[in-house]
Amino acid sequence: MNSAKKSTQHLIKKYPNRRLYDTQTSSYITLVDVKQFVLDNDDFAVVDAKTGEDLTRSILLQIILEEEAGGSPMFSSAVLAQIIRYYGHAMQGMMGSYLEKNIQAFIDIQNKLAENSKGIYEGKPFSPEMWTQFMNVQGPMMQGMMGNYIEQSKNLFVQMQEQMQSQAKNMFGTFPFNVDDSGKGK
Repeated sequence: MNSAKKSTQHLIKKYPNRRLYDTQTSSYITLVDVKQFVLDNDDFAVVDAKTGEDLTRSILLQIILEEEAGGSPMFSSAVLAQIIRYYGHAMQGMMGSYLEKNIQAFIDIQNKLAENSKGIYEGKPFSPEMWTQFMNVQGPMMQGMMGNYIEQSKNLFVQMQEQMQSQAKNMFGTFPFNVDDSGKGK
């Protein structure tokens, strides 16, 4: 019965009074419950009860906002400011894809570590507590690995940007534009 429940998507209706109603369980729920759906990898969609508009992203952003405002934030103010600067920027789509792929790479690394360490804890998967213990011991090494990975990603990104600039110059070089290579504009 539990596996049948997992395959069914929760349809959550958001009413004008800001309450969330789970149509699968016929009960009102909170953002904490929606967060638990995320943690449990349960499928769900949040829609406006009147219009049917998909509000799932908005609800997920609310959960992130609450998590960031609570205990230990994941993003510094500088990172949040940088993310905001990319909205409306020509590279917005690329930045979203870059973040998504890097988060997926991080998840893949974490899954590989968990799989490789099954024998250490009698075949049990890593619990959050085990991850905490592991990171306390291996944290500096992991930070070094992540630092190297990020540096390589940065170098690749800069190289890609230089290639795009070069291709743009080659493509548009035949047009009679005044090109300012100083980067300051005219």
